Amino acid sequence: MLKIIECDEAPSIELKHDEMILRMRPGADNKKAQAVVEEWYREQIRGAALPLIAKWEPVMSVKVTQFFVRHMKTRWGSCTPRSGGIRLNTELAKKPLHLLEYIVVHEMAHLIMRGHNGRFKSIMDQHLPHWRMHRRELNSAALGHESWRY
Repeated sequence: MLKIIECDEAPSIELKHDEMILRMRPGADNKKAQAVVEEWYREQIRGAALPLIAKWEPVMSVKVTQFFVRHMKTRWGSCTPRSGGIRLNTELAKKPLHLLEYIVVHEMAHLIMRGHNGRFKSIMDQHLPHWRMHRRELNSAALGHESWRY
C-alpha cells in the first residue's frame, strides 16, 4: 500500500508495516512520484544483489563485470555472457531475498552456459538445489504477468 505525504523536504521513502510512505514536495506529479519509487527499487536491488554476486562469484568461478538494474516487462533478469553483464528487474525488490538470490545465480549460471539445456540445469542443481521450487514460487507470484518467465 502506497501512502503519499506532501512535505517540504527532499523525496524519500520509508517502509512501515504494510505501507510504503512516499514523502514528496507539494505539487509533485505522478510521474515524479513514479520515478522516485522506481529509483528506490533500484537502490534496494543494488544493495541486496551486490553481496549476493560477491558471494557466488568464487563459488561458481565466474566474474560479473557489469551489473544493471532496470524495469523489464517480461523477464526477471538477463545475462550477456560475452561482456559478463547481468541485468535484474526492479520488480525483484518486491520479492523475498531468496528469490532475488535465485535470479542472481540463474543469470550467473548463464556466464557458464548460455541456454537452458541439461548442462545449465546441472549447474543450477549443483549450486542451488532448490532452484525449481524458487522458480515456481517466483512465477506463481507473477500472476497477471503471464508472459513472465524463469
